[in-house]
Amino acid sequence: MGGAFGDFKSVLYSVAEIGYTAIEFAGYSNLSSKDMVALLTHTGLQAIGSHVSFAALEKDFDREINYCLNIVSSLLVVPSIEEKWRTGEGMKRLSDILNAYGRRAQERGIILAYHNHDFEFRPDAAGELIIDKLLAGTDPALMKRGLIWAVFAGIGPIGFMHKHRGRMVALHLKDMTPDRTFTEVSDGILDIAGCAKAARASGTGCFIVENDSPSIPSLESARRSFENIHRRLQWW
Repeated sequence: MGGAFGDFKSVLYSVAEIGYTAIEFAGYSNLSSKDMVALLTHTGLQAIGSHVSFAALEKDFDREINYCLNIVSSLLVVPSIEEKWRTGEGMKRLSDILNAYGRRAQERGIILAYHNHDFEFRPDAAGELIIDKLLAGTDPALMKRGLIWAVFAGIGPIGFMHKHRGRMVALHLKDMTPDRTFTEVSDGILDIAGCAKAARASGTGCFIVENDSPSIPSLESARRSFENIHRRLQWW
């Protein structure tokens, strides 16, 4: 949030006014954790997670953990990986690093997760999916994951969630049109209710509305998705 979405603080107030009760961060707009706690208190929002780059974890892991603890957020998510990791050997080395980070996070009361995109579902030179190598190489007790891009990659998300029961800590709710452009949740062609039910059955307790490229103003998009979830879907 922030940047192109307008003033960071006003956006959080608007999100709360819509009816959302929690938020996942992807940057803190240079606010100290003390100021962020005050902002969350004033808006009534709960911090349920933070996307933190792998580079930031390498630079100062404890700083990122401390920020999460200070704002009472128990989930730290690695949002993506660089091209250099996207090989068989790269995934093996990355898995070892993520296991080590996951152990350190767990010792501090934080859950470490990985946020996938569509490239993880593409086969590597050996014909294996990157996501399968990542899941096979990481300890389920130390590294969880979030699922969002399976449909865009041509993978059935419901079956995938059942296959990896217990590994998915969060589900990003996003929808798309028949021509594969983003749209508001429940305005598109995806089985949002089915995915949410499968996620809950697989142990997921966190659902986050997301629209990467809304065709309407961002807050209007967030409001429409919120209203769709509460008016149209029966799983909520």
